[in-house]
Amino acid sequence: MLLSVVVPAHRVQGYLRAALESVTGQGPAGEAEPELIAVCTPDSPLELAVARETAERDPRVRVLVLDGPWDTGAARNAGAAAARGAYLLFLDGDDVLLPGAVAEISARLSDGPCGARPPQDRAGDPLPQDPAGARLPQDPPDVLRLGHDRVDWWGTVEPGDAALPAARNQLFRRAFWEAHRLRFTEGPYGDVVPVHRAVLLASDAGTLAGLDRICVRHGRRRAGTTATTPGRAHFAVIRAYERLAAETGDDPRVEAARAAHLRAVLDDRGRVAPRDRAAFFRAAGLPGRYFSHRVREAVRAGRARARAVARAGRKSLRARVLRVLYRADLRRPLDPRLAVYGAYWNRGVACNPAAVHAKARELVPHIRGVWVVSSRHRDRMPPGMPYVIEGSRAYWRAMATATYLVNNSSFPGGFTKRPGQTYLQTHHGTPLKTMGLDQLPYPALTGGVDFERIVAHADQWDFSLSANPHSTEVWDRVYPSAYEQLPYGYPRNDVLCGASPELTGKIRAELGIVPGATVLLYAPTHRDYRRGFVPRLDLERLTRELGPGFTLLVRAHYFYGRSAGAAGDRIVDVTAHPVVEELFLAADALITDYSSLMFDYACLDRPIIAYVPDWEAYRAARGTYVDLLSGRPGDTPGAVATTEDELVGVLRGGAWRSPEADALRAAFRDRFCPYDDGHAAERVVRRIFPVAPD
Repeated sequence: MLLSVVVPAHRVQGYLRAALESVTGQGPAGEAEPELIAVCTPDSPLELAVARETAERDPRVRVLVLDGPWDTGAARNAGAAAARGAYLLFLDGDDVLLPGAVAEISARLSDGPCGARPPQDRAGDPLPQDPAGARLPQDPPDVLRLGHDRVDWWGTVEPGDAALPAARNQLFRRAFWEAHRLRFTEGPYGDVVPVHRAVLLASDAGTLAGLDRICVRHGRRRAGTTATTPGRAHFAVIRAYERLAAETGDDPRVEAARAAHLRAVLDDRGRVAPRDRAAFFRAAGLPGRYFSHRVREAVRAGRARARAVARAGRKSLRARVLRVLYRADLRRPLDPRLAVYGAYWNRGVACNPAAVHAKARELVPHIRGVWVVSSRHRDRMPPGMPYVIEGSRAYWRAMATATYLVNNSSFPGGFTKRPGQTYLQTHHGTPLKTMGLDQLPYPALTGGVDFERIVAHADQWDFSLSANPHSTEVWDRVYPSAYEQLPYGYPRNDVLCGASPELTGKIRAELGIVPGATVLLYAPTHRDYRRGFVPRLDLERLTRELGPGFTLLVRAHYFYGRSAGAAGDRIVDVTAHPVVEELFLAADALITDYSSLMFDYACLDRPIIAYVPDWEAYRAARGTYVDLLSGRPGDTPGAVATTEDELVGVLRGGAWRSPEADALRAAFRDRFCPYDDGHAAERVVRRIFPVAPD
């Protein structure tokens, strides 16, 4: 075995799957087939689940589980000790091995082109084998430096910095690593000592080599890493070089490396906090640089203030007056008894915020809830429900003084989140289509999407609600910020768990459904590449083909207004119905395409039919995380139809409620409904609000 890839897996829930698949997906490589060692901890259950899932599919993958407090250096050391390959590569959970990298590495170590026969000596005999069993040239490099680059959260790729020590862009011969007892140190900057020592030793012995081909891509994250969290933890880089100097006998080459690395830390505004920079300069022995650094910071701050003034000058007089009043309100004390709620861009009381509000009125009645609603939707507000109109004087005062903020989308107007305010982002669906920064590669969308605004909005969140592990992975990556994930399930689905037949009968009666009818809810989502609700389905033909025993409820996406324009015998337009969960309870089956409603409806364990006539176009325009047509358990929710005739056949022939469809639905529920037990709202309220103990 040529290569062992060690991946520490901790707090990388949105990135780990791609990292592991980048190794296992390298393709056939013969003796160069890599083994992958994922090192996990019980404290990161989602990462552990992803690693074990990968190991179940691929025998080359092993999972190590560490006890005790997490430390990346200890995880790497454990992985190295368990490795069996001739060479070691240490990737982080947000790195990827680029396609073809293993073949290029193998060819370079064999000192021949990719695909060449095993290396031979001048007599034509095979060269000696490494103890691990891989054939190597007579003088294999002890350290092979790999080409590498980095990509930020916007998708911008930049060259890697070869001057900085990083384990990810070095390949270490395992026998060399063990002979010199190289080990990662604990805490931040744990790769400084072993990487530099390895490079110096290999350079002295003439066994340091390089590979120009870009093999490793490092994912730069906005939050959740040492590199993006300012603080005194970065003083560890100074101590790391002190230890390196001691272990190398004050090798004069260490000082040049130290100076380059410290300059990089100082130039990165995300590392040393402003209040700590003077102390860092003194500890680093670089006091002369502090004044010039402060001058540069002052210039940047001045430019930012100038831009802010310019923007303010373009606002209307009324808006400027409201902003002045708002700034005055920001000096008021926060009201510990006030919570502001919003849903679907100010469309009224709905979704997860509505369920949280209802449970808060029960568990924390001293917290007063106020809803934000646009003027054109105020008619949707239930009688007696407190609300403020978006953009009004009352709105800005509420946003300035509320202690709690709850929304499934965003609050209007660009408010300033204050210290002491708690913002819960509940979201409003499980992501099937790409979301957040994952939309960047899809030009059909990006023309109207302000991605900087998306990121700035995520920076305001304190908590992000997750409906299932899949959502947790996606939110962590596409909304990169420092909020806490709440794997609690969706409060809006609580009503679906254990609903009584009496409630279902009452809802059906209110909708005018004939007793005994089989009710199908048709609820397609919107298309980014199409305007208006244009169903690719002849609704009247469908009801005619199914016969008098069926009733079709039609619900258009809320982007299309309050009506689907659907009418006919046994067709009920329910687009304006205020509570979609009531429609779920009324329906015997759901027909949808790419709507996240399917993940919620799965809680009921009733048939789901995926009607996807434009699957390829939708995937090309928007991108998806789940392949509905794959037929794989966990991906496909039930019967599938890609044409109108197929849909009629599925319904008339009974495939929609067959044992095969039931088995697919069960796997789908296991994957996407693990937290739905009827108590999600209670978990949220007890976490967010000060609830008195029972």
